[in-house]
Amino acid sequence: MTAATPAPFTAVDYETRMRRAAEAAADAGLDGVLVAPGPDLVWLTGYRPVETERLTLLVLRAGQDPALVVPTLEAPDAAKSTGAPALTLHDWTDGTDPYEAAVPLLDPAGRFGISDNGWALHLLGLQKRLPDSRYAALTEALPMLRAVKDAAELERLAAAGAAADAAFEEIRKVTFAGRRESEVSADLADLLRRFGHSQVDFTIVASGPNGANPHHEADERVIQHGDMVVLDFGGLKDGYGSDTSRTVHVGEPDDEERAVHDIVRAAQEAGFRAVRPGAACQDIDRAARAVIEDAGYGSYFIHRTGHGIGVTTHEPPYMVEGEEQPLVPGMCFSVEPGIYLPGRFGVRIEDIVTVTEDGGRRLNDTSREMVVVD
Repeated sequence: MTAATPAPFTAVDYETRMRRAAEAAADAGLDGVLVAPGPDLVWLTGYRPVETERLTLLVLRAGQDPALVVPTLEAPDAAKSTGAPALTLHDWTDGTDPYEAAVPLLDPAGRFGISDNGWALHLLGLQKRLPDSRYAALTEALPMLRAVKDAAELERLAAAGAAADAAFEEIRKVTFAGRRESEVSADLADLLRRFGHSQVDFTIVASGPNGANPHHEADERVIQHGDMVVLDFGGLKDGYGSDTSRTVHVGEPDDEERAVHDIVRAAQEAGFRAVRPGAACQDIDRAARAVIEDAGYGSYFIHRTGHGIGVTTHEPPYMVEGEEQPLVPGMCFSVEPGIYLPGRFGVRIEDIVTVTEDGGRRLNDTSREMVVVD
C-alpha cells in the first residue's frame, strides 16, 4: 500500500488557525489563549520544540499580532517554523526571568484559556506575577478549537484510517494461537509503521479474559484456541491520527460469543446511524448504548461511546451522556461500543467517523462481521 505524501500546511493555514483561535477566545469571553509546547502549538504554528522546563508560550489575543515567548537559544528554530511569518518572537535568556517576557503581552486582570498540557510550573509563575489573572483549560474553555477539520485535515485522517485498515487486513492473516499477546502487538506496531505511521500510540491485544479490560496492555499471556481477541490500535500518520478496533476469534466461536459480537456490531451501527449535523454528542452514546441495554448487557458497557481525533488520537469532542455539543460537519470521532464480561471475554468494534452535510462517513472500512483467525 502506497499513498501520496499530502501537501504541507502553509504559513497562511497557520495564520488562519491562530486568528480563528483568538476570535473564538474573545467570543467565549476570554482575553486570550496561552499555548505551551504540545499538539495545540503544532496545530496552530507548525512549531514543535523540545518540551523542557524553559518557558515557551504562544499568546493569541483578538486585535493583537500573535506572539511567541521563546528561549533565546531556541529562537532560530522557532523563526524557521512554517507559521513564523505571522508571529512576533519575544526571546529571553537563561539567568533572566522568563515570565517578564510574557507579562507585557497579557492583561493583568485577564482570563485566559491555557493549553491542557501547560506545565504547572509555568502557570504558577504567571499567577505569581499577575495575581489577578485567571485561567481555564482549553478543553473546557474552547472544546471546539481543533474539532472541526478542513478538507486537508480530513484527507490526512482518511489516509491514516486506510493505513490502519491495511494493518488489520494483514494481522488477521497471522497465527494467533500459541503466541503471546505481546508478539501479536509487536506485529501490529510493525504493520502500522509499514503502512505509513510515524508514531504508534497503542496496539492493544486482549485475549480471552483479558478482553474484559478495555485498556488491557498486551502481556505475556499465550493466546489459546477458542479465545476472543480484542484488537485496538492506532497512531499518527502525516501528523493525524488513526484508531480502530476489531474483535476476532481464534477458531469458531460458540453461540454466546457470536451473539455478543452481533449485539456490539448492531450497537456500533446504531451509533453511526445517529451521526448527523445538529445531533448532540450524547445522542451517539445513547443510540449505541440503547442497543446493548435492550439486549440485557447494559452494565457491561463501561465506557463512553467515542472521542474526538485529529493531531492527537484522543481529543474533544466526547460521545458521552451529558455532552450536549451539537455535531458540525468536519468533526471526527470514534464510535466504539463494547461489552466486557469479567473473567470471560470482551468485544469492541470501532470506526472513526466524520460528520458530513447530511449524516456521517466512516473512515474505517474493514469487515465488522466476526473474523475467525488461526
